[in-house]
Amino acid sequence: MRVLPVGDTALLVEVASGEEAQALHAELVRRRAEGSLTVREIVPAARTVLLDGLANPGGVAAGLRAAEVPPAPPQPETVVRIPVRYDGPDLADVAAHWGVSPHDVARIHAGTEFRVAFCGFAPGFGYLTGLPPRYHVPRRATPRTAVPAGAVALAGPYTGVYPRSSPGGWQLIGRTDAVLWDHTRVPAALLAPGTRVRFVPRAEVPAP
Repeated sequence: MRVLPVGDTALLVEVASGEEAQALHAELVRRRAEGSLTVREIVPAARTVLLDGLANPGGVAAGLRAAEVPPAPPQPETVVRIPVRYDGPDLADVAAHWGVSPHDVARIHAGTEFRVAFCGFAPGFGYLTGLPPRYHVPRRATPRTAVPAGAVALAGPYTGVYPRSSPGGWQLIGRTDAVLWDHTRVPAALLAPGTRVRFVPRAEVPAP
């Protein structure tokens, strides 16, 4: 664990893996809930956790360096189910990369339970983990200037759903009508770190 100061009231904690970042985030959220940690924001990322709004960042840093972080607790019972049509423009390319048919891409993806590792890029965008390493895919060589809202996409080890139209270089395998971000909803984001997610096919990809 590496703890770095960020300004006067924040710390950036670097760890070795995404799993360690998820465990650290869960432990810090637990400490804040029980009152042993006073912090305004706890923001996980791929291999870091940012703590912002600390009254005594030096003391917190010393405590973190000396602490044993337990494994992440069991995942919550609730699963967010996102309906999806597997008809994305990069579905055939992903199938070729995996060495399977487009129908099998849909079957494998929908058969996987995902977990939101962290959020970022745009309000409501969650980075979902769960696919085994053999199904990780590279980003597109040339990003698109506009990816439509609701696009279900893959990049590296992650699955994501674009909450709004934006540029993007992920591989698009499907689309959903689910609203990922709604500022009038409480909470505004459909997905949060730690959320379990399943994709439910709305229409079968034609079998080969």
